This record gives sequence, structure tokens and C-alpha cells, in this order.
Amino acid sequence: MKKYYTRACNFYYGLISKEKIKKKLSLPIGGNNSISFDQIELITRKSKKLIHIKKINKLPKKIKNKVFLDLKNITKKKYFKGISFKNSPILMGILNVTPDSFSDGKKFLNKISANNHIKKLIKDGATIIDIGGESTRPGALEINDRKEWKRIKSKLNILKKKKCFVSLDTRKSYIMEKGLNYNINLINDVSGLNYDRNTINILKKYKIPFVLNHIKGNPKTMQQSPTYKNVLLDIYDFFEKRIKFIRSNKIYHKNIILDPGIGFGKNLKHNITLISQISIFHSLGFPIMLGLSRKRFIKDLSEKNDSKERIGGTISSCLYATLQGVQFLRVHDVNETKQALKIFKKLQFNL
Repeated sequence: MKKYYTRACNFYYGLISKEKIKKKLSLPIGGNNSISFDQIELITRKSKKLIHIKKINKLPKKIKNKVFLDLKNITKKKYFKGISFKNSPILMGILNVTPDSFSDGKKFLNKISANNHIKKLIKDGATIIDIGGESTRPGALEINDRKEWKRIKSKLNILKKKKCFVSLDTRKSYIMEKGLNYNINLINDVSGLNYDRNTINILKKYKIPFVLNHIKGNPKTMQQSPTYKNVLLDIYDFFEKRIKFIRSNKIYHKNIILDPGIGFGKNLKHNITLISQISIFHSLGFPIMLGLSRKRFIKDLSEKNDSKERIGGTISSCLYATLQGVQFLRVHDVNETKQALKIFKKLQFNL
């Protein structure tokens, strides 16, 4: 049986969006009237077709019902425990306490440097601090859970005192359970809950919110010629299956974020496809997160204009994601990203 996918497209932002929603000429993304759309792309494995929202009623009944179900997920107001979507996209600041992360390894290993970085991330406008003690850069080797815990324990103590929203970036249930004693608010497992079989039991036991990520393989092997039949639809199907798995394990809360894993088992073409058509994942009904900061695709696209921090490429791709209604952005350079978003929004709203 042919499977249909619905992607929101042809977006409006700012005052134009609010005016079009008011006149019922477009629909909001995630209940946010600041961004809306008036077309969908109806996709199958073999075809694509652009349809204006006013013409959806003319579709065959079964397809129309599927599209309306997807539209309900796309437009419904998002809720996430401890997070307000009023000023989305929400910035997740990165705290890597590792010696070998691809852009900031060794920088925040000791308590003083980590504390200073945490204070800067919060001051610059990060709503979430994402702490990780194991590098997941391409080619990175796995470390044991005791070493990983030793790296993050003292920094978790600092974060606990700051009383900020904390995300724990780990694949290991041992780290998750110990971290929950330090007021962790979110689990960010890059393996898509596939690395450690006990992870699902921890999520169920503590009812902790989490990020559902996609990765092809593991950090050591993920960039060794990754292949897909259709990267966009393959990852959509992956999320759909994992959500069913999560629900089958009696985890019913809606505090789940979807992250398609830019650079995690994807080549340049895969990354560009995902970023340019990221709005397809809105129809799954959960907020979306993108980690675009300093990634290799920026170097590949900018060529001779590459730079160490890749701030320009990070900001431009973050603004592109914002225009498609992405709710979370995981970044290293919080102040620069926040500045760009503020200027962009004020220009859009003529303020």
C-alpha cells in the first residue's frame, strides 16, 4: 500500500504570517502565529506534489484524511515540560567536557573553565545546557561509563547550583541514572535509544523527557559511506517506528524532541536534503531540534571561505531552520546565534 507523507511548505514569518492566519489564508506551525504556511508537499516514495491548503478537500478521501491528521500534528500548540515556546527557537548551549570533541575538545575539562563557560552560555541566552562527557565526533572511540561519569560529575554539581535546565548527552543508562540525582531535566541520547537496552527502562522509570535522535551506525563508523534509499523518508520512518516502540513500553508523555542527526551517518547531500526539507518532521507531532553548529557541511559548502568557528555558516543555517519552524537549535556560539535571531525577528516585525 502506498504511504503518503505531508510536508508543510511555502512559509510566512512575522507580521505577514499573523495577517495571513487572521484571514485564514495560512496555518500556523506548532501553534506559533509568527510562522505559518499555505502549501503542503504530498510525498510518496515515487512522487511529490505541491497542494495549496484550500485544495486539500479535493483529494481522495483516504489521502485527505491522512493529510488532515498530519495537519493536526503540524499546527497544534507544542508543550514541553519546563520549556516555554514563546521565544522559539530555543537555544541549547553545548558544554563538552571531553578531550577530543571536534571543535572544543580539552577547553572545559577543569571545573574553573567549565564554570566560566556555563555562566557565559546562560548570560548569552541559552535556555538549555547540554553536557556531554563522551565525544561523538566522526571516528570517535567509545569510552567506559566510569571514565565518562568522572568527566561530568563535578560539572553536574556546578549546573545543579545554577538551577538551569540541564540536558545530559549520553548513550549509557548508567550515566543517565546517576545524572538524575543532579536534577537533570532532559536525556539526549545520540544513539536513538539503540545503544543501551536498559535506557528505555530508565526513561520509563523516571518519566524523564528526552531527545529522540537518528544516527546511522555509531560515531566510530557513521561516516564510512552512509547510504539511504531516501534519507528524508527513511529517517521519518525511523522516528515513526521508534515512537511506536516507546509507546509500546508504556511511555506516554509528550516530552519528546526529534533530532534527525545532521552529520551523524550522513554525507553532504543527505545533510542538505534534511535541512532544506526539515519541515516534514512537524507532521510527527513533536518539536524538532537541529544541531548545525560548526558542522562539516558548512566547510563543504563554503569551500575557501571556511573558518575555524564557522559562525557565519552556523547562523545562516540556523535562520533557515527557523523559517521552517524548528523549535530547538543546539549551538556552541550562543551569543552570536541569539544576536542573529533577535535582529532577524525585529526586522520581520518592523520593530
